[in-house]
Amino acid sequence: MEKSRCRQQLVFSVLFGLWLPCSLALTTPSSATTRPPTRAPSPTPTPTPSPSPSPQSPTARLKVRLSGYPRKHNEGRVELFHKGEWGTICDDDFSLHNANVLCRQLGFVSATGWTHSAKYGKGQGKIWLDNVLCNGGEKSIELCKSRGWGNSDCTHDEDAGVVCKDERIPGFVDSNVIDAQVDETKIEEVRLRPVVTMSRKKPPITEGVVEVKHKDGWAQICNLGWTIKNTHVVCGMLGFPHERKVNKNFYKLYLERQKNHFHIHSVACTGTEVHLAACPLEFSKPNATSTCEGGMAAVVSCMPGPLFMQNNALKKKTKTSSNVRLKGGARVGEGRVEVLKDNEWGTVCDDRWNLQSASVVCRELGFGSAKEALTGGRMGQGMGPIYMNEVKCFGQERSIWNCPFKNITSEDCQHVEDASVRCNVPHMGLEDSIRLTGGRTRYEGRVEVLRLDTNGTQSWGLICGETWSTKEAIVVCRQLGLGYANQGVQETWYWDSSNVTEMIMSGVKCAGNEMSLGQCQHHKTLSCQKAAAKFAAGVICSDTTSDLVLNAPLVQQTVYIEDRPLHMLYCSAEEDCLSKSAAKADWPYGHRRLLRFSSQIHNIGRADFKPKAGRHSWIWHACHGHYHSMDIFTHYDLLSANGTRVAEGHKASFCLEDSDCQEGVSKRYECANFGDQGITVGCWDLYRHDIDCQWIDITDVRPGNYILQIVINPNQEVSESDFTNNAMKCNCKYDGHRVWLHNCHIGDAFSEEAERRFEKYPGQLNNQIP
Repeated sequence: MEKSRCRQQLVFSVLFGLWLPCSLALTTPSSATTRPPTRAPSPTPTPTPSPSPSPQSPTARLKVRLSGYPRKHNEGRVELFHKGEWGTICDDDFSLHNANVLCRQLGFVSATGWTHSAKYGKGQGKIWLDNVLCNGGEKSIELCKSRGWGNSDCTHDEDAGVVCKDERIPGFVDSNVIDAQVDETKIEEVRLRPVVTMSRKKPPITEGVVEVKHKDGWAQICNLGWTIKNTHVVCGMLGFPHERKVNKNFYKLYLERQKNHFHIHSVACTGTEVHLAACPLEFSKPNATSTCEGGMAAVVSCMPGPLFMQNNALKKKTKTSSNVRLKGGARVGEGRVEVLKDNEWGTVCDDRWNLQSASVVCRELGFGSAKEALTGGRMGQGMGPIYMNEVKCFGQERSIWNCPFKNITSEDCQHVEDASVRCNVPHMGLEDSIRLTGGRTRYEGRVEVLRLDTNGTQSWGLICGETWSTKEAIVVCRQLGLGYANQGVQETWYWDSSNVTEMIMSGVKCAGNEMSLGQCQHHKTLSCQKAAAKFAAGVICSDTTSDLVLNAPLVQQTVYIEDRPLHMLYCSAEEDCLSKSAAKADWPYGHRRLLRFSSQIHNIGRADFKPKAGRHSWIWHACHGHYHSMDIFTHYDLLSANGTRVAEGHKASFCLEDSDCQEGVSKRYECANFGDQGITVGCWDLYRHDIDCQWIDITDVRPGNYILQIVINPNQEVSESDFTNNAMKCNCKYDGHRVWLHNCHIGDAFSEEAERRFEKYPGQLNNQIP
């Protein structure tokens, strides 16, 4: 409470130039030589605390480094070297201004963001600075206002991190470079080296000698004092959820014949760490002849998740969590975290979301520990309820549901704060059997696959583009680790040709969820009418993509029946928006019975949704005065108990535009005056119930119980991060005069059990209404 009140006083002092007494009064290293601030009248004024003196000389540069996991060269946990000890910065009052100062100290031109709540893991040692307030122009973080060196009321759960723009300041000399060159205590790469008899097994490698990257080679770890907790951490960072016992006697005989170089003498993990480097480590002395007397190199054996098991029988027995899932990710083992409660899926708020909680999710889904704990809807936003807030896992829980968390109120969180993860997954080597050539960037090109000839030689070949679609492109981009599929290309004549011209594969058919093209169907023998290289399959991949989802409750709220005179339906008939029997009607007399409703289509992805066709190929419809940019944008179907379509409607894209947006998001697309078409991230396109073709013609439908189904982007012409949420279903009751919709939901919103009950609805009651 005291800390909160002090922050409020700080805000007032910054805004109005007032001095307010507070136990959290900020200091700056230069405040002793500057004029005291103007004070508000007070009978007993409190003296300004003097700043902590710096032990460093004015010319000494403060050492700053990025640490933690998953640390990259331009992002990580901020650590400062002060009084001979490395420490961290608390995230209280942290800002982009602070991040800019720190990134410039690290040699980058600026910051693109900052992180809170120990996103890159908890640091060790002192928390050197707290309540840091920079104006952005300081040359060093020590010149910013703060509570003073070592004066903090934080824990390492609040360690701050920065994300710097990957662009170096010209001529920058890093004061930490020399230290980094001689620092042999950094452990960033770990592998398992199998024995010779096991090396021929298919990936992934699940058992072997633990080795760490050291200098230009690999070194071993002494197993004296090695525990199952250490093994658990190693398996997790290599993509495996569990560990298993290993035959040490077998390895002892093998290792006695090997020349081992030990870099780490002992490891003492608690079992909750996400990386070996986060464990307490004791390094071997450089000049010691043997640092593992009485022991041998550490060996571990890991249990892969079901997705990576070679044994199908074991795969069926091993089950992952049924009430937690990942959605919207491009790669295996990443996505928005969704949890199941009361048969409905919902999301997790990112408050205090960290690597420990993310690792619990990863392991229960059959992956390793978490590589990244992402915040801010980085894998797209959910549409359902938000069930959890401030999840605080300790790391050993079997499910996120076993972790302490807070229930959500409507004021706590919005879907822009949905938490997501990137999990460590086993190295499968799938990217080695496929490549892209001829494209302008590494994200696009003609697809070439590696073939093993009968004589044992390897060669590259092309794929026939005749049946190639977005689904196949999704698998290729996933296999190469290049994100989402922006487009599947059937003709690649405009890309630079390579030496590979032979077509070796055709008829490729993927479901879209495979890890590699090798898991997809294809012709046993080549069958391609256009076998020239210019008709080879290609892909365009992207780091981000759109994701459309329908507002199901709005459909349920706006449904009604209209008997519309035929003389008002000429334009609609021209656009094929009526059932076939309309052609035999006595025009312009009579009417058609229409099931009408509004549809609101949200883009909850991370890139704008744009029509595949360029504006040069849009079709003008004079009757309604608009351009069509897609052949079919939405399907409307009324289904019977056995799934038979009893009535249908479809809507070509009247125009894709931003009808409205979330707060803070600006509209980009407007159809008027032949404008650009699309749906911006965070916006939606509203088709009101009174727009032509926004209906299903049910003139010929008998009274009964049905399922109303709406599918957006049904032919998957445009890339999306998740096609499973493109369908919406409702129970529909029609008595011949009125209509009722209930249980409207997007296709993946319910549990499997609830969905089975939903689908039984028409058969239970159908035709019972007279």
